[in-house]
Amino acid sequence: MEANIVLLPGDGIGPEVLAAAKEVLAVIQHKFGHVFNYKKYLIGGCAIDEFGSALTDETLIACQQADAVLLGAVGGPKWDDPQASLRPEQGLLALRKGLCVFANLRPVKIYPTLIGASPLKPEKLAGVDLLVVRELTGGLYFGKPKGRQINAGIQSAVDTLWYQDFEIERVVRMAFQLARSRRGKVTSVDKANVLESSRLWRQIAIEIGTENKDIALEHVLVDTAAMRLVSSPASFDVIVTENMFGDILTDEAAVLSGSMGLLPSASIRTEGPGLYEPIHGSAPDIAGRGIANPIGTILSAALLLRYSLRLEQEALQIEQAVERTITTQELTPDLGGRSNTDSVTQAVVKYLSEI
Repeated sequence: MEANIVLLPGDGIGPEVLAAAKEVLAVIQHKFGHVFNYKKYLIGGCAIDEFGSALTDETLIACQQADAVLLGAVGGPKWDDPQASLRPEQGLLALRKGLCVFANLRPVKIYPTLIGASPLKPEKLAGVDLLVVRELTGGLYFGKPKGRQINAGIQSAVDTLWYQDFEIERVVRMAFQLARSRRGKVTSVDKANVLESSRLWRQIAIEIGTENKDIALEHVLVDTAAMRLVSSPASFDVIVTENMFGDILTDEAAVLSGSMGLLPSASIRTEGPGLYEPIHGSAPDIAGRGIANPIGTILSAALLLRYSLRLEQEALQIEQAVERTITTQELTPDLGGRSNTDSVTQAVVKYLSEI
């Protein structure tokens, strides 16, 4: 297979972890005879510094024309002024919108070796293997009107939680499709006791549930879902929810595994290029020190192979190599280990070559 992949290293530790993922993909190319063509572009804070824009038109067009996009991280204190008109995160939001990726998949898996790294008791983690499907294009992050104003000396701000029926329908349908290849259960998370948008969400989820009788469907309010993620996380299989709820719940779920540095994500649509990135931020405090955890980005590369390139065997081999690396205690400091970014990467490369 030949594929065109856009690399967006971004800010902070982004370039370091993206370089690690590229090394692992090089092994896949060699083992399976694939050809991956790479082009690199700026996004986020470094793009603001260079071009005065967090995402240039050239970069967006390149991403739209690629087979897949692999991103490191964006942001940092240099660009963190709340009064600033330009912010690195605007580039990421614009990229998601420009690629029309409407579903963000965030798998959460517990590695037995790392149970001690989680703040939860070991018995709470038994059997945890869940997938959060977060809607990406609607909700508070994109709704209009949005902004600030001053009237009679009083400042006010507004964000609009806006959803259309088709936006909800397509992401809920995807959740049901994914549950069919897992344990056959969908948990739809909303706030239907308060929000009109959530009542529309629940209505559509019920309608889709009646069309998919083979999949169990439950409705859970977002505050209850947050509680259950720490009290009984193994009760979840596939969680589907709107944009902001998903953003918050997935960061909470990341704690179950022991470190946000472990978790990948895939932002996809039915057809077209997907966007793949670790869920962690740019971690400017450790940037350049060589101790960033590359696992989340390496696993994001595995998701790229699975969902955009349809290379399931190759994706599974990367995941197996990562699991073996973790089992042998090749761990970065965020997981209590003494390894650095390069040594973890080389361990994954070694085990992947041996599979």
